[in-house]
Amino acid sequence: MHSIFPCWLRVRGLARLRFVAGVLALAAATGAAAEPCANAPAASSPQFSPSGCVYQNAVNPRALPSQSVWKIWSRFLSATPAGTTPTDPIPVRPLKRAALDALDPNANHVIRLGHSSHLLKLRGAYWLIDPVFGERVSPVSFAGPKRFHAPPLALVDLPPIEGLILSHDHYDHLDLPTIEFLNSRVQRYFVPLGVGARLQGMGVEARRIEEFDWWQAGSHAGVTLTATPAQHFSGRTLWDRNRTLWAGWVIQSGEQRIFYSGDTGYFDGFKQIGERFGAGAPGNTGGIDLALLENGAYDSYWPSMHMAPEETVQAFQDLGARLLYLVHNSTFNLAFHTWADPLERVAAIAQAKGLALATPEVGEVLTIGQPRTNVLWWRGLR
Repeated sequence: MHSIFPCWLRVRGLARLRFVAGVLALAAATGAAAEPCANAPAASSPQFSPSGCVYQNAVNPRALPSQSVWKIWSRFLSATPAGTTPTDPIPVRPLKRAALDALDPNANHVIRLGHSSHLLKLRGAYWLIDPVFGERVSPVSFAGPKRFHAPPLALVDLPPIEGLILSHDHYDHLDLPTIEFLNSRVQRYFVPLGVGARLQGMGVEARRIEEFDWWQAGSHAGVTLTATPAQHFSGRTLWDRNRTLWAGWVIQSGEQRIFYSGDTGYFDGFKQIGERFGAGAPGNTGGIDLALLENGAYDSYWPSMHMAPEETVQAFQDLGARLLYLVHNSTFNLAFHTWADPLERVAAIAQAKGLALATPEVGEVLTIGQPRTNVLWWRGLR
């Protein structure tokens, strides 16, 4: 799926013309300022192609090609998918700062904010993953995919953030108004190669940003982070595709590990991550306790950029993780499948295979290693 394309799903009539004008104006303004290839961050990265001045996915002979730009644009322009937006309200559990502060400071907690956005409380310190609090995920403020639900707490109610982790630069993961608001509240930022320049353009000081290539690791405030391979792409305009890297993350706090896939298609990288961090890896006894895996925005027109539900389950099994936690769904209309299809299909497979599944409501707190009752909250909603 292309970074600009999903915005068409919720743009109609005259608004489409205004949207086109806004996108083209933004692209013209930012495309000309693209960084010269000679100065690209970490040009020595194995993921970087100097000849094209872009980052690239690992070789994957099984990856199926996406449809042409023309076919994808034509489909977005003409199609009116049914059921992609819920009629009934998405359930949201409101969060209060006092309740967050009362969470056990010796445990690791994951709080679902919506889509791929999560607040973590890791042994007492707060972290964010791909925080998006904006009303729309779009290059323009007046059009594009709009939230199905409000965040479970307001930006102003967030506690001070020790670390903010980004997977890539697409609008549904890197949100300008959110980053600008949080600037004075975040200690450090952890991002894939090239994304640091995006943050600096949003007002973040370079000294607070750490960039990572795949398999590079770093530590901060007692948490160890490792950037892991993903099969995706990047870009925020029509002119800057793949000028920054994309990644997943292994986050270790104490003896527990969280894996976050970011956006990705299915590929052999999940087996490699499982070999390095899974319970069966040499020297590893803990493995991956919780796998936050992408589950949504898949389509036959871009079969290798996002995982189909069956592939999400296979990725979980490749990782050898203990608990499958579904992300990248139920907040924005970004594809042609029905809004509940990702959740329903994975739930059916997990039940048939006897896999441990977490589908928390927005605002729900999951404490790693603690028993919980999973609720299929979308059933019965239109």
